[in-house]
Amino acid sequence: MRHLIDPTDLTVEETERIIALAEEIIADRAAFSEVCKGKKLATLFYEPSTRTRLSFTSAMLELGGQVIGFSDANSSSVSKGETVADTVRVIRCFADIIAMRHYKEGAPLVASQYAGIPVINAGDGSHAHPTQTLTDLLTIKREKGRFDHMTIGFCGDLKFGRTVHSLLKALSRYEGIEAILISPEELRLPDYMLQELRSNSKIRFREVRTMEEVMPELDVLYMTRVQKERFLDEEEFDRVKNSFVLDPSKLVSAKKDMIVLHPLPRVNEITRAVDNDPRAAYFRQVENGKFVRMALIYTLLRWADENKPFERTPVFGADYVVNELECQNRRCISASEDVDRLFVRGDDGVCRCAYCEAKAK
Repeated sequence: MRHLIDPTDLTVEETERIIALAEEIIADRAAFSEVCKGKKLATLFYEPSTRTRLSFTSAMLELGGQVIGFSDANSSSVSKGETVADTVRVIRCFADIIAMRHYKEGAPLVASQYAGIPVINAGDGSHAHPTQTLTDLLTIKREKGRFDHMTIGFCGDLKFGRTVHSLLKALSRYEGIEAILISPEELRLPDYMLQELRSNSKIRFREVRTMEEVMPELDVLYMTRVQKERFLDEEEFDRVKNSFVLDPSKLVSAKKDMIVLHPLPRVNEITRAVDNDPRAAYFRQVENGKFVRMALIYTLLRWADENKPFERTPVFGADYVVNELECQNRRCISASEDVDRLFVRGDDGVCRCAYCEAKAK
C-alpha cells in the first residue's frame, strides 16, 4: 500500500510522472472527469484549512468521485477521545482514500499504519506538507520550465514552515539548486534540517538576514507567513511578526522573470500592491494545487487497486528502532497518543523520531 506522508516517499521519477499527469489534466480536463467514479475520498481535517481542504474536495469531484469527512474534529468522535488509529480504521469502512491534516506531527504516519487504504498527509503540525510541495513543483515547472539549476530564496518563518521543509527535501534531489535562507535568528531553519542539507543533499545553501541583499540573484522567491499558532511564546511572536514584508520597492532589483510563491494564507508579508505584478504567481499556485491533487489521488487509487489491503495492524513500512527510545517533542503524536515509538537511525548513528524527526534524547 502506497501513501504520501513525506515528499521523499515518491521517487524523483514518480514525482515527475505525477507532475506530468497534472499537466495532462490541465490540457484535457474532460478526459479525466469520470476516472474516479464510484470512489470516495475522506477529508479528515483536525486543523483549520481553506485552500487545502477545498482543493482536495474539488479535485475528487472533478475526477467523478465523492467526498466525505469532517472539517472540524470537534464535530467527530475525536471530541470523545478517539485516537487517530481508531478513527482511520473506522473510515476505511466508508472510503477508498484519506487526506488528513493534523496539528500533531506524525499523525498521518500513524494513520498509514492502520488505515489499509492510501493516506495523504495534508499537513502535520510544523513537520511536512507534501501536497503543497507537489503544488510548488508544478508551479515552478509551469512558470520556469524546469526543476533544476535555479536560485530560490525562502523568506520568513523557516523554523515552523512545513511547506519550506517539504520543498527543500524535494529540491535536494535536483542538480544546480542554490537555496538562500532569509529569516531572523528566531525563525531560522531548524538545526536538524541544516545538518541534513549539509550531509545528504545536492543543494548549496546559505543564510542571510534581509531579502534586499539577495533579491537580484533569485529565480524564485518563496514567501511564508509568520505563524502565530506555532509559537508557544506570544511575546516572541510579537517580536518577529513584521520582520519581512515584500512590497513593490523591494522588487525593483529583482529579475524580470523571477516568480513570487506563497503557500497562503498571507497576513501582511506581501502587500496588496504586489498582486498585479506579473511575477506574483501565488494565486496561480493555488489553482495548480487542485490539478496536482487530482493527479495524486488518481495515481494512489490506481496503485491501491494493485495491492490488497493489509489485515493486521500496525504495518511499518521501514526499518525502525521500535519502543526503545522516547521523543521529547511535545508536538509529536507520540506525546499524546498510545502509538509505537518509532525511531530511524541515520548513517551518523543518531536516532530521530519517525513521526516528527526530533533527535532522540
